[in-house]
Amino acid sequence: MDDQNKNLILATALSFIVILGWFVLFPPEEQAPNPDPVTVTEMSQDTPTRPTADTGTGTSTSGSVEGTASVVSADVPRVQIDTPSLLGSLSLLGGRIDELALKNYRETLDPASPLVDLLSPVGDAHPYYALFGWAPGGTLDFADVPDANTEWTLDNGTTLTPDSPVTLSWDNGKGLIFHREIAVDEKFMFTVTQSIENTTDAAVRVAPYGMITREGEPPNLANFFILHEGVVRMTDGELQEIDYDDMPEQDPDDRWGANADVLTAQSNGWVGFTDKYWMTALIPEPGTGFTSVSKYVAGSDLYQTEARLASIDVAPGETATSSTRVFAGAKEWEAIRDYQDDAGIEGFIDSIDWGWFFFLTKPIFFVLHWLNGVIGNMGWSIIGLTFLLKALLFPLAYKSYVSMARMKELQPEMEALKERAGDDRQKLQTGMMELYKKNKVNPASGCLPILLQIPIFFSLYKVIFVTIELRHAPWLGWIRDLSAPDPSSILNLFGLLPFAPPDPTSFLAILSLGVLPILLGVSMWLQQKLNPAPADPTQKMIFAWMPWVFMFMLGQFASGLVLYWITNNTITFTQQYLIMRSQGYKPDVFGNIKGGFKKTPKSDGKKAANVAAKPKRK
Repeated sequence: MDDQNKNLILATALSFIVILGWFVLFPPEEQAPNPDPVTVTEMSQDTPTRPTADTGTGTSTSGSVEGTASVVSADVPRVQIDTPSLLGSLSLLGGRIDELALKNYRETLDPASPLVDLLSPVGDAHPYYALFGWAPGGTLDFADVPDANTEWTLDNGTTLTPDSPVTLSWDNGKGLIFHREIAVDEKFMFTVTQSIENTTDAAVRVAPYGMITREGEPPNLANFFILHEGVVRMTDGELQEIDYDDMPEQDPDDRWGANADVLTAQSNGWVGFTDKYWMTALIPEPGTGFTSVSKYVAGSDLYQTEARLASIDVAPGETATSSTRVFAGAKEWEAIRDYQDDAGIEGFIDSIDWGWFFFLTKPIFFVLHWLNGVIGNMGWSIIGLTFLLKALLFPLAYKSYVSMARMKELQPEMEALKERAGDDRQKLQTGMMELYKKNKVNPASGCLPILLQIPIFFSLYKVIFVTIELRHAPWLGWIRDLSAPDPSSILNLFGLLPFAPPDPTSFLAILSLGVLPILLGVSMWLQQKLNPAPADPTQKMIFAWMPWVFMFMLGQFASGLVLYWITNNTITFTQQYLIMRSQGYKPDVFGNIKGGFKKTPKSDGKKAANVAAKPKRK
């Protein structure tokens, strides 16, 4: 076996092992069926933590828990929310933002399918909401401040829109009047401004807070190692991610009455829950210190994040104000980037799960997003991105292909060297190294372009998997979602036969190859045909099976990733063909294809194997 074929087999085998391991560890996402409409069958109870302001100065850190059952009442009025991006309502019970759907996103490709629901009120199957308030301190008690069951009064407005904020108020009857103004922009950012007016003759101490509560784990939790879902927070430039599974394992803390992970932000930060494509996060004003809390209440199966601000002393006749923003919506890269750059939310772009290869995934997505802005189609943008990546790697590829062409020229000398060395392996290796050095050939250079494709492949896989811009993004014809596998199937002749292909969860789905996976196998097979099949039977068998194994392995991967691989193979084939021609070697592609269909006699195969095992002596 010559060194060139050894390198090709090594590179191919390494790629195969890595992709196989990736396929096993990070299987392609199963496509969720259309969710049935949620039916409320019973009243749900939550037990939110009731923060308590400290009795000293600085950030509030105490947190005694007093369980309060949230009331579900159809009689409590609601204020409608209607923006270009959001549709829902907020409840005057607790003044919470608890019903929110995303106007521009549907559950499935069917335009008649339901909008994606983000927030849900108590009483629904999976309550998920944002709540705000004041923690009592000093001489105040919980009855003196609004809580989750306080019925607020609507002072102005009937519908919350980007042009019309709403104001709520509540009088505790003891000289404290609370106001809450809620505003929203055209995308996904709410601003909640709370104020307390002290009409008593004594100073009072309170601490403002925001809380996001989720009852139980999300119903569509992906549970993929490649994807983070759970708490995401930034604390003075440090990003932390806590999975839902890990929250019950947080240290029990009597101060917080739950399993809690508590950090103190000196000046900047945010905290919330992230799903694959959606997020809800509390964002105190930049420059404001706060206590960031990740908490799990086992008795009520509540997942909570909190932002607790410093205590405020309100003198008689004075009014204190505090403002906190809430992001509730889709993790659109452009919107999140604008919030980071224009609104000063530090590190907000990292709420998107860029993964370990963030130094590749970030620039890859940036270029892909830019191309999509120019072209207007994510499929063609992936093809354009592939051309750009191949152009960047072309100098390395050129050196590699030139080295491979020179290796072919040295083939007669290498065969002669093998005959002279006989069974002396050391003499053979020394002679080959001298031959390579004399002709300035690097036998390992053929592996490098293939190896560099691995991190690029993984990074593009991550981008296609986690970014919402690829969700339900069409290319052409039957490819209507580049984040999902090719929906066509060879089992029903790509739709010509009157029955549906196997369900993606079925074992038979691996045999249900679509058009793109088949094109992938063909492109890899053609790339092999630039060189004659190896004489060694083992090598020949490996090379013969490799394209079709990859075809089945990648058949259930996202269409966008398979499209990238096909384009990459096509460009590589063209580059290698032209470079080999420029070096005086004309690949006989059609001859190699014909030779691949010829059956090698067993005697010839045995003879070739014997020759390889026992070189002739001169």
